[in-house]
Amino acid sequence: MKVNILLAEDDENLGFMLEDNLASLGYEITWAKNGVEALAHFKTKTPEICIIDVMMPKMDGFELATKIREMNEFVPILFLTAKSMEEDRLKGFEIGADDYITKPFSMKELSYRIKVFLKRNKTKIEKSTKLIRFGLSEYDPENLTYSKDGDSYPLTEMEAQLLEMLIEKQNQLVRREDILEKIWGENDYFKGRSLDVFITRLRKYLKKDESLEIKNHHGVGFSLRVKLP
Repeated sequence: MKVNILLAEDDENLGFMLEDNLASLGYEITWAKNGVEALAHFKTKTPEICIIDVMMPKMDGFELATKIREMNEFVPILFLTAKSMEEDRLKGFEIGADDYITKPFSMKELSYRIKVFLKRNKTKIEKSTKLIRFGLSEYDPENLTYSKDGDSYPLTEMEAQLLEMLIEKQNQLVRREDILEKIWGENDYFKGRSLDVFITRLRKYLKKDESLEIKNHHGVGFSLRVKLP
């Protein structure tokens, strides 16, 4: 079956070009020209990837992504942002986006980002279904959830990948460049700022467990400290 992609883009020329090129790569594209239309399509199409422009009429990309996250914590969300708007990218990550691509961009770059998402989904399916225990907490790699004392919290794909890297090397330094290369596929300033947002999001979950701490090694990386009695 074809991978279904929800494209939310109000620019007629760009939207047509993206729809045409992505369809030629074998994807099934559902193109919405405003946020309200995109939300309606999401409810009926259950897409595997969402590509969302930030600036749209009726409902902007941030509100759309927020509503999508309320219904589905796992579907990858890729934002289309203006090159100069760093705050858009950071806000997008704060509300649950997985990645962004800045305009103008090439189809080769967009195709690469989509393939990264699909590879993550395939990896998730192939993972062990066993719960991973760390500290007084549990991580479920099949359902992408963090649990503590019976309470379960859903994680996005990228939150889960980051947590997995930290758990795998708990009590060891994980370098920033290694995280960025593995999860985002590149190491640059903006991706580094995005990583900091994801670390903040993980800390909100892990603060429920007093035996856990994500330590910041300034300018170098992070380590998940596990302190058991």
